[in-house]
Amino acid sequence: MRILVLGGTVFLGKAVAAEAVRRGHDVVCAARGESGRVPDGAAHVAVDRDEGLGPLVGESFDAVVDLATMSVSWVRAALRDLRADHWTFISSCSVYADHATPGNRTTLPPLEDDPAAETTPDRYGSVKVASENAVRDVHGEDALIVRAGLITGPGDKSDRFGYWPNRLSRGGRVVVPDVPDQATQHVDVRDLAAWVVDCAEHRTGGTFDAVGPTNPLSLVLGEVAGAVAPQGTELVRVPEAVLAGHEVAPWAGPRSLPLWLPASHRALMLRDAGPVLAAGLRPRPTSETALDSLEHERGLGLDRQRRAGLPEDVEVALLRALG
Repeated sequence: MRILVLGGTVFLGKAVAAEAVRRGHDVVCAARGESGRVPDGAAHVAVDRDEGLGPLVGESFDAVVDLATMSVSWVRAALRDLRADHWTFISSCSVYADHATPGNRTTLPPLEDDPAAETTPDRYGSVKVASENAVRDVHGEDALIVRAGLITGPGDKSDRFGYWPNRLSRGGRVVVPDVPDQATQHVDVRDLAAWVVDCAEHRTGGTFDAVGPTNPLSLVLGEVAGAVAPQGTELVRVPEAVLAGHEVAPWAGPRSLPLWLPASHRALMLRDAGPVLAAGLRPRPTSETALDSLEHERGLGLDRQRRAGLPEDVEVALLRALG
């Protein structure tokens, strides 16, 4: 197959391209090339999507995988200028309007591009909705819409999941949020990439929440600890009120505890994985993702400044406050 990846230099896009190359497909990656290199074996066509697809205009492919982050105009231009037997658009579970009610699939209203508008989670989700609609307008239900949840594994630039194998590998008393039963989902980037390529090969269409099975947070962190933590490591549950009092944020940010969700978003990682698992997604054990994420963390430097995670001094202060 001749496969075009609109992206292909970082994380999921690179993993999709690498998996397609591994299977022997003819892979073209269209990207500026400023964020990284395309995988060995893939061809790189340098394009700036703000300026169009340049030499690719009018080309035909067996499959296109579009990873446009937040631009309806990019998506529409690609749909107009390319021909493909199968089209995949990588969307997000951020398209949902309600992250507090399990099972609610109401989406946000679609929004057009507006470079002057503030980038917020809701605006991001709304632009993704508009992009999904644009793809369906051309390819209908034959298109594959991948509403990704939390993607984990080597190459993750968000620093969220990787915080846990990083911190737990260093042992000692480790602060964790006291929400052991909170629903938690993730999907390893390599498993998601393999499924996306499977779908291209089999011309699978439809809209899927691309998430792994739901497990309690305590079990997920326990699996990570079991894979990477030295003997004697203690997971210390800290009440949410105490975390808030020390200005620790949930989910993401430079003073946060990743995987911890506020009450308003407790259904964010409680999406129904049944359809995507039935369609062939095969998640690997969390322990394997943890081990490989730790190797990636070590390559970057365990003590580097992070986008997400709890600084050491804040953790020390929390442990002292608990006595």
